[in-house]
Amino acid sequence: MPGPWGAALYDCRIAHVRTRPLRHAFQHRTYLWLVDLDRLPRLPAPLRPLARFQARDHLGDPAADLRRNLDGYLAEHGIDLRGGQVLMLAHARSLGHVFNPITVYWCHDAGGAPVCTVAEVHNTYRERHRYLLFPDAEGRAETAKTFYVSPFFPVDGGYRMVLPEPGEQLRLTVHLEREGGRALTATVHGARRAATPLGLLRAAGRHPLSTLVVSAHIRIQGLRLLARGLPVQPRPRRGACPATLPGQNGATRR
Repeated sequence: MPGPWGAALYDCRIAHVRTRPLRHAFQHRTYLWLVDLDRLPRLPAPLRPLARFQARDHLGDPAADLRRNLDGYLAEHGIDLRGGQVLMLAHARSLGHVFNPITVYWCHDAGGAPVCTVAEVHNTYRERHRYLLFPDAEGRAETAKTFYVSPFFPVDGGYRMVLPEPGEQLRLTVHLEREGGRALTATVHGARRAATPLGLLRAAGRHPLSTLVVSAHIRIQGLRLLARGLPVQPRPRRGACPATLPGQNGATRR
């Protein structure tokens, strides 16, 4: 990846389109990092408040490191990358705050071949969940929904995801399919920039307090949906997951 830190920055436009039971759409702009878990950026001291990559901000042991936690999760599913590269797309902790609605990990074996993709989803209740995916050559994969995200959707249906590994362009799509049809589409589109001191300063200047703004934006949209009369769905107890969809097991190969 370009840049002295072996990482990339993506200037992104994130869009959500809800189509059922009512139509509601919004978008916002932000920036995301693409980093190698074995080569996390080492920023000079004055810039460190703008970007920290810490295990406590993701699933796993907060006292371990990101790579070890991901390898442990994969081992639970019988997967050993044998030291192969893992790329992570995420917000960094910036000025003491971080919120990642979705973090994506692209996992390769020692020869560089893709093995799997992990989508780690965070909700606004400080809960987190991982989906293990085996995408096809275009990055397409399906999985049952087993985690409460939006308070306006129950935990049912399934996701159709398109998560190709980023290059010059970043293009991710997540569709939520429920009985009766597609209920939600979320997209992330972005253009790659080298992660350099000047590049980071520019991104932080264009999107100040970026992750805090993302959190606030989600809550504002929730209030708008409440004002439109959309009912809140009860949040399941932790560990209470619905049955998987027919033909799905949460880690579907295509």
